[in-house]
This record gives sequence, C-alpha cells and structure tokens, in this order.
Amino acid sequence: MLALDKYFSGVWLNKSYRYYWTARFLTSLCPQIIAVAIGWHIYDITRDPLYLGLVGLSQFLPQILLVIITGYVSDKFNRKIISFTCLILESILAFSFLLILLIDQSNYLLFFIPLVGLGIVRAFIYPAEISLIANIVEEKDLPQAVALSTLSWQTASIFGPVMGGILYGISAFLPYIISGIGALYASILILSVTIISQNLNKSSFINLKTITSGFKYIYNNQVLFGVISLDLFAVLLAGAVALLPVYARDILDAGPIALGVLRSAPAIGAVLVGLYLALYPIKNNSGLILLIAVAFFGIVTIIFGLSKNILISIFFLVLVGAFDMLSVYIREVLIQLRTEDHMRGKVNAINGMFIGASNELGEFRAGFMASGIGAVPTVVIGGIGAIFVSGAWYFIFPKLRNISNLKEIKYK
Repeated sequence: MLALDKYFSGVWLNKSYRYYWTARFLTSLCPQIIAVAIGWHIYDITRDPLYLGLVGLSQFLPQILLVIITGYVSDKFNRKIISFTCLILESILAFSFLLILLIDQSNYLLFFIPLVGLGIVRAFIYPAEISLIANIVEEKDLPQAVALSTLSWQTASIFGPVMGGILYGISAFLPYIISGIGALYASILILSVTIISQNLNKSSFINLKTITSGFKYIYNNQVLFGVISLDLFAVLLAGAVALLPVYARDILDAGPIALGVLRSAPAIGAVLVGLYLALYPIKNNSGLILLIAVAFFGIVTIIFGLSKNILISIFFLVLVGAFDMLSVYIREVLIQLRTEDHMRGKVNAINGMFIGASNELGEFRAGFMASGIGAVPTVVIGGIGAIFVSGAWYFIFPKLRNISNLKEIKYK
C-alpha cells in the first residue's frame, strides 16, 4: 500500500475522488451486467443477430437526438446533481426489466422500452460524470485521475460481463436486481462528492449559438476533432462486441458463462494497460502512439474474427482491450486538458455521442452485416477498416500525430 501511495497520493488519497471512482465503477458495471443478460435472452429467443444490433441502436439514438441538450445541461447546472438524478433513474429502469420478466419474459420486444430509457439516462449522465472529474481534482492531477477513472470502468467491464453471465445462469432475474441496487448505491456515492469548482455557463437558454458552439469548438481544434473522430470511425468499423453471443453459441460452441468471459476479455487487457499508464504516464510521442494503437486494434480484431478456438479468441480479445485502452487514455487526457471548463459538458456530450456511435451504432452495423454475410467476414472487414482509418488520420491530422507530451498542450 505504501508503494501505491507513492504514485497515487495526489489523487487516490482524495476522498471525493475515491467516491467518484467507485461510483463510476458501478455506473459501468451495472449496464455491463444488463447487456449480457439482455443479449443472451434476446438471441436465445430470436437467433437473429440483427436484434443484437437493435439493442445497441435503441441506446444510441437518444444520444444523437439529445446531444445538444445534454451538453448544455452539463455546463449549465451542477454536474453532481445531474449524475445523482440519472443514477436514481437508472436504478428504476433496471428494476423495470425485472418487471417485464415477471409479466411476459417471452415478449422480447418489451425490453426495448427500458433500453431506450437507459439510452436517454446515459445520454445525460455521460457528459456530466466525465466533466465532473475536472471539478473534484486539481488540474495537475488530471492525467493520473483520467487514467484511474478509465481504469475504473475498464475494471467494471471485466467483472460486469462475467457477473452478468453467472447471475443469468443462476436466475434470469438476478442481473436486474443487482444492477438496480448497484446504481442506487452509486447515486449515494456521487452525492457525497465535494466539488472544488465548476465554471457554469451563464447563457439563460438554448439558441442557435448554443446549439453550434460545441461542434464549432471541436472543429476549430484540429487535435480534438482528430482524436474524437478517430475513435468514432475505428470502433464503428471494428467493434465486435455485439456479435459475441454469435461467437459464443455458434462458432465457439460455448454457453452464457463463456459469453461473459469473452465480453470481459477486452477489459482485462484494458485494465492491465490502464494500471501501467496510471503509474507511468506517456511522456513522449503520444500522438504517434495513439495512431499505432488503433492500427494494432484492427490487426488483433482480425485475428480474433478468424479464430475458432476459445482460448485463442480470449487471448486476442485481451489484446483488443489493451490497444483500445491505450488509445482511450490518450484521447481522454487530450479532451480534458484541451477543453475549457465552461465547454466541457458540450464537448464531452459530443464525444459521448461519437463513442455511442462507435459502440452502439457499431453494434447495429455489425449485427446488420452479420445477418447478411456472417459474423466472421463482418469482424475481419471491420478490423481492416480500423487499420485504414489509422493510416488515413496520420496524414489528415498532422497536429495529432505530432503531439509529444500530453501535459504541454492545454487549450492549444
């Protein structure tokens, strides 16, 4: 513990940050549990990967439709209260899945009602919770705080799917009970956080200038624009999470617990890399490392897509998570340090929309393609696309590739 204090004393000994870290862990854990339960339940009934894509789409569309409002709300009002309110609603929605199971568990279409609700709630909580981190730690501690924060949701991505698979294997009701309780506890932790400062947006209402300001702010900053769009296109093309139920059941001949392990594998790699980055932050060639990480993300995705052995599949999913974490860390630090506080909500809302596009819309893309050409060709083509995007961004965004030390680029 003393050895860790040497590295984390600036952030981890901050009580409010520990509350925040644990709350973010739970905020990520509970949806992961629900995702495994919903994915297995719906695919078990339909045997159609298209419906797995629709699960992602139903959560992503609210992020697109509400991105202007959610960013404005995060900059205008207390981010702690926004996060608290969203977590209470998330708890209620988790229990609503339980209610549907009790009423008619064979009617899988009913699940899409609370799924859309979760999409709306998460559209509001993402910019508020992400921006909140800069309001509870000193600016000098932000890179370490971001690394540890990213580590929290990646750790949740390890335990969440495994828990989801195990809980669903025991009872179809348990994943939603545990998720509802977890979100409720996270709301209490967030309410206990002390805010150092928040530079609230002074505008009184949403107008055309407010609507366009976040997009204009990102577009005028080549590094922000490059790093956000890089993640959008790379994961949109190469994301394979939605097809893991297909791989588990049809390609690897495994069950729901194995599905949980497969979903957790990327997070294992991510946590290992995240812990290393929290102890030893990147100091040089950050932009180039980012682009290389995305290229290797595509390469290991291709190898996973071709594998028919569960151990090989798990190993390369671990590498998928490792390279993804490397790019996520650099992106999140860049966004926090290059964005002024009164714009963080809008920028993070747009970033969240792009992440949603790369994840949920990517899941729909994968499900739609897989229903036509099969899961394996879909994953392999996606990996090739990520490699192409990395190479293209190297030439399109020279300022991004030339970034060296992350700490030397604030607001530039």
